[in-house]
Amino acid sequence: MSKTKLWTKDFIMVSTSNFLLFVSFYILMVTLAIYSIEQFNVSGSIAGLASSIFVLGAVVVRPMAGNLIASVGRKKLLVFGLALFLVVTLLYFPIDSIGWMLIIRFVHGFAFGISSTATGTIAVDVIPPSRRGEGMGYFATSNNLAMSIGPFVGLMTIQYMSNDMIFVITTIISVIALVTALSMKVPELEEEFKDNQVKRKFRIDDYFESSALPISVLMLILGIANSSILSFISAYSVEINLVSAASFFFVMYAVFLLMSRPFTGRLYDNKGENSVMYPSIALFGIGLVVLSQAGNGFTLLVAGAIIGVGFGTLQSSAQTIAVSGIPHRRVGLATATFFTFYDLGMGLGPFLLGYFIPMTGFRGLYLAMSVIAFLALPLYYLLHGKKSGRGKQTGLAGNNRAS
Repeated sequence: MSKTKLWTKDFIMVSTSNFLLFVSFYILMVTLAIYSIEQFNVSGSIAGLASSIFVLGAVVVRPMAGNLIASVGRKKLLVFGLALFLVVTLLYFPIDSIGWMLIIRFVHGFAFGISSTATGTIAVDVIPPSRRGEGMGYFATSNNLAMSIGPFVGLMTIQYMSNDMIFVITTIISVIALVTALSMKVPELEEEFKDNQVKRKFRIDDYFESSALPISVLMLILGIANSSILSFISAYSVEINLVSAASFFFVMYAVFLLMSRPFTGRLYDNKGENSVMYPSIALFGIGLVVLSQAGNGFTLLVAGAIIGVGFGTLQSSAQTIAVSGIPHRRVGLATATFFTFYDLGMGLGPFLLGYFIPMTGFRGLYLAMSVIAFLALPLYYLLHGKKSGRGKQTGLAGNNRAS
């Protein structure tokens, strides 16, 4: 019996568009603090705000985007979000003050939140239900690849080219992402569901999907732990004299995640989410322990490989859990709920953890984050694992037809 085709044109297009969106995001995240200090002569904290306020914009808009998907349509909302993303990217060129930079970054976060909510929802629509775990794993890999390529491109650009080239490159990427989105054919909701969304009075469940909240809360906590890597790995590598090795940390992260994808995705579909979630959370914790003890380049890269398989797999699996077993018309809300909590963790993490570094040092910080990861194992059991049933992901297919 042949498998339902996964690698369709629309799946490739939405994954490509998502990849380009996140590449642009990571390029700007790693460069704008440095750019703001050089261009506007501001303090490090204000420069950091120029990067992180983007995440706040995304968090604020995601619930609204999840609600609008049902009434506006998936493709229309994606095209609007990417068009706004492109326009705001162009506005970086004339900026002449840190005040305008903060405003533009916040609006850019809005555009990113709209676009990434739409791509995540479209991915669920174009992936065959029987291969949802595998498909969402590959789709999430577009984020993980962007996390290794984006920072590399950004740092190389700001080191060897003029500052304005940051915005030239991100503008080109934004144009390609928009063109890619325009080429998709996306299944939309029936008109009766759109009408229902428009006519209903305000209700909190129009902005959050309650069934996605437990796994989203878990990802908020794990997002805080993961933010310690994204935010402080560069400073940690300087402290332990492993700057050269650290430049390949996320390359190892992406390579080993890609190698594991075919196995972990099929395991999710065939054995259920628990068979993947428990090992991947444990691997994330182990990777953080190894990272905390890194004394040479090899150990640092081993940590990158373990964390790549661990966190990369649990993130995509958790996103699949969030959209499984719910009516089709609420997939957008579930996607928005999941990323709202995850982004909140990633945004709050650097701010909160920064207070602990003077007391614990970087090694102590990563050991503490490993404790959080290991504590997430029983937390996952309480929030989802104990009521998880094999084949739950196929329930989405039934709900899609019935809803």
